[in-house]
Amino acid sequence: MLEADMLTDKDFVRLKEFIYAQCGIRITEAKKTMLQTRLHKRLRNLNMPSFSKYCDYLFSERGVEEELVEMINVVTTNKTDFFREPAHFDYLTHHVLPFLSPRNDSGRTLMVWSAGCSTGEEPYTLAMVLKEFAKEKRGLDFLILATDISTKVLERAKLAIYDEKLITPIPEELRKSYLLKSKSADQKVFRIAPELRRHVAFRRLNFMDENFGFRETIDIIFCRNVIIYFDKVTQERLLTKFCAHLSPSGYLFLGHSETLLGMDLPLEQVAPTVYRRIA
Repeated sequence: MLEADMLTDKDFVRLKEFIYAQCGIRITEAKKTMLQTRLHKRLRNLNMPSFSKYCDYLFSERGVEEELVEMINVVTTNKTDFFREPAHFDYLTHHVLPFLSPRNDSGRTLMVWSAGCSTGEEPYTLAMVLKEFAKEKRGLDFLILATDISTKVLERAKLAIYDEKLITPIPEELRKSYLLKSKSADQKVFRIAPELRRHVAFRRLNFMDENFGFRETIDIIFCRNVIIYFDKVTQERLLTKFCAHLSPSGYLFLGHSETLLGMDLPLEQVAPTVYRRIA
């Protein structure tokens, strides 16, 4: 890599402060090389001669309008799987849904939020679990709001097409019910069935947005392995906003590496990394 292509300490500080201000993600010194590698693709695409020139462009009014979303697409990390952390889905089926579903006897739609949905595996997993539960609970209607800050992963999630190796965590009986195999012999890909896709609504959302830009009251929030990218202050501010949207006795699921220790929130822990809002 030429010297002109290297990310200087000055430009690194400029970029990490900008990223923190725009989307709350904390970029440490240890991730400087990662940031340089990922953003170097943007420099090539834009024919920018240096990171300094890229920063000047990005921080301009025009750059914020044209480049901000592209930059966020590049620097955000998106790791997900179908039925990731399966104990959560067992708890959802056996404890949360039986507790919440009586609310829907009046015809109310159960609202679920997959916050940080990435390429869609989590919201479609939730749709399978809820659809299976609905077979026993007649009349249960549900909607899954699936959000991410990255437009790139949202485009893939909306397509709902997955390679054969990605669907292996899905139990065989659910594959038969909710996956459609490509008719092409050359393509070993599967698409989520329309009956599931109609229950999932995708939307771009930046956690730094005031009130998230929606008014829906949510019964269940899955926000797993997301807040680890934020500092403690941002985590508590974000989770406070989550609680403002969470219905009384609604549930919050976090990743197993995440904790609410030391935070002043209206939540009680009911299982490992599962919390219920105190009504």
